[in-house]
Amino acid sequence: LNPPGFVRVDMEGSPYTQRTLDFVHALHRMPGHANSVGTVIQAYLKRSESDVEKLLSEGIRIRLCKGAYKEPASIAFESKADVDANYVKLMKILMKSGIYHGIASHDENIIREAQAFATRENIARNSFEFQMLYGIRRDLQQSLVRDGWRMRVYGPNGT
Repeated sequence: LNPPGFVRVDMEGSPYTQRTLDFVHALHRMPGHANSVGTVIQAYLKRSESDVEKLLSEGIRIRLCKGAYKEPASIAFESKADVDANYVKLMKILMKSGIYHGIASHDENIIREAQAFATRENIARNSFEFQMLYGIRRDLQQSLVRDGWRMRVYGPNGT
């Protein structure tokens, strides 16, 4: 399920969201790149559901995260409850899409919700992966793997 040479284009703050998505769509459309590029969607942005629909329509793989930048209320959900609710909504869309995505979260409630949804909807454990940052919640990472779930550990580097 992981094609050789897969590159995921990370997402920064909102000034770069559209440019990043345009770049990913253009790269994905280039001959020979169809399954070799993906991107990140931040659940706290109000635009993300629309962005997910466009990415899925082209079969582009997504890493779903909550979002880490301070953004204005006009474009982002402000409360943790609203961000979490949008995350779960988008996560379910991704999990049902039939495309291999990354569910990036250290939040045990979100992870339990993903596991319960996969079980309820008969979504195969190898059709998506959980993703966590290196060194954070190693206990949870190891228990997911022990229980037969896919788990990718992200090791960010650079400036």
